Amino acid sequence: MKNRLKVLRAERDWTQGDLANALAISRQSINAIETGKYDPSLPLAFRIADLFDLPIEAIFLRD
Repeated sequence: MKNRLKVLRAERDWTQGDLANALAISRQSINAIETGKYDPSLPLAFRIADLFDLPIEAIFLRD
């Protein structure tokens, strides 16, 4: 699944580690999500959306 996570993270000047810490997941998971190798669970997608104060659809895009 395509996503805007890397762009949103960069806009806030956050590292992958910063985002991982905020979400209580590993930095490797953030990397996998950003590169499209891993699709987050729905609960994690909601936590990401809440953190960025955006709807899920504004972060995760259909292929």
